[in-house]
Formats: sequence, structure tokens, C-alpha cells
Amino acid sequence: MTETILRVTLVQLDIIWENKAANIDKVHAFIKEKAAVTDLFVLPEMFSTGFSMNSHALAESNEGNTVNKLKHWAKEYSVAICGSFIAEDGGEYYNRGFFITPEASHFYDKRHLFRMGEEANYFSAGNKRLIVEHKGFNICLLICYDLRFPVWARNVDNEYDLLVYAANWPESRSKVWNTLLEARAIENMCYVCGVNRSGTDGNKLKYKGESKLIDFKGNILDASDADETATTVAISKDKLTDFRSKFPAWRDADKFKLIY
Repeated sequence: MTETILRVTLVQLDIIWENKAANIDKVHAFIKEKAAVTDLFVLPEMFSTGFSMNSHALAESNEGNTVNKLKHWAKEYSVAICGSFIAEDGGEYYNRGFFITPEASHFYDKRHLFRMGEEANYFSAGNKRLIVEHKGFNICLLICYDLRFPVWARNVDNEYDLLVYAANWPESRSKVWNTLLEARAIENMCYVCGVNRSGTDGNKLKYKGESKLIDFKGNILDASDADETATTVAISKDKLTDFRSKFPAWRDADKFKLIY
């Protein structure tokens, strides 16, 4: 029997502030370089602009240039691509996650808006999670500050296998980033992929990167330093299924209902 493997490339960008064309070109270069060994590219939060509150000037629709480029690359290179961008939809603005495959495009609007950065003054919050099947894996995409809220990420009855966080997480809170990524992997009995930006943004905030992929036991399978880089790691659905069978703690999880 063939093992079910997903090859994930973590694209840790030094995002050029509010320069969509330059950042899109950077991503294209990484995709061209790594497409032959990758099933899924994971980009940081707001990969094309940085974590900007200039939503009115930078927003695009789901049919805009940014998403159209991603759709084209997904088909051309036969890969999936996920991350987030600044979106406008029906007169509202969103920090919108995307999961684009050669066959379809899926979107998730960030649920938890970063209060300390006044994100809610410029964006609307989403209220629906996204789980996408790709290459035999069920994948849940969340965004940055969502990482602090474990209830929103709770993996009920193993509904997903890989939890992805696209982020712009500053260096000053790097301990929290590292601790919570491991916690989400252990408590949800899944792989967790956190992709952060590097460099310094337009607000002079510094980013340490530290993008990583963690297994269901909390072991770090791959980790980046502070540089701009793209690294690829393969994860096994069979190993995850075997662990869940031998150690079925998920069967004893508390039942709950979210109220908005």
C-alpha cells in the first residue's frame, strides 16, 4: 500500500511594505524553484502587502490580480497555495485566507482581529472555519491571532489532519508563537504548520520568522531562522492515523457549541 504523503513548502517572506507587485514576484520565484518537490505552498499572512491597515487602498476582490495570479500558478505547477490577502467583498474589508488548488479556490475570513493593532477598525471578522481536502489530507487554515484561541481551532472527531497558521507574528512575542504552535499540535492530535514573515515592516516591527512544521506529538519536523527562505518537509497521513488509533485521546474530548 502506498503511503499518503503531503509535501509542504513553508515560504517565509521578507515582505516589502505595501508593494504587491514585488511580493507577488518573490512568491512566483519560490514557486518556480520548489514546485517539482511540493504539493502545498504556505505563505504568510497578508503576503502581498504586509500587515497593513490600509485596507481601502490595498484591497482586491476574489477575482482580482492577486488571486488570479495564484490560480494561474496553482494550475500551471499543479500545486496548492494558501495564505492571506486584503480583500474587499460587498463593501466590507477582510483579512482573507485563501486555499487555492488547481481545481478550486476556497476562502476563510480571519475570525479573531488583532485588538492591539486596531485591526477591527479596518476589517470585518469572519465566523466560519475552512477545512479543505488536498492530496488525502484534510487541512484547516487559520490566521495569526487565531492561534491564541484554542476553542476556534478545536479538532472535533479528527475533522482535519493539518492545521495551518499564516502569520505576521512580531519577534517580541516569539515565545508565545513557538509555545502555542506546539500546544495546538498536541491538543488537536494533528500536524501544525505555522508560517511567519521575516524582516521589518512599515510600522518598524521586527519579525524573527521561526516558521515551522510540528507533528502530532509536538516534535518539530522543520524550522526556519530569521531569513527569507522556503523549506519543504513531507508529512505522513499513515503515521498520524496510526498514532490516533493507538492513543485515541480525541475520543474523550469535551463537546461544546460556539455562540457568536
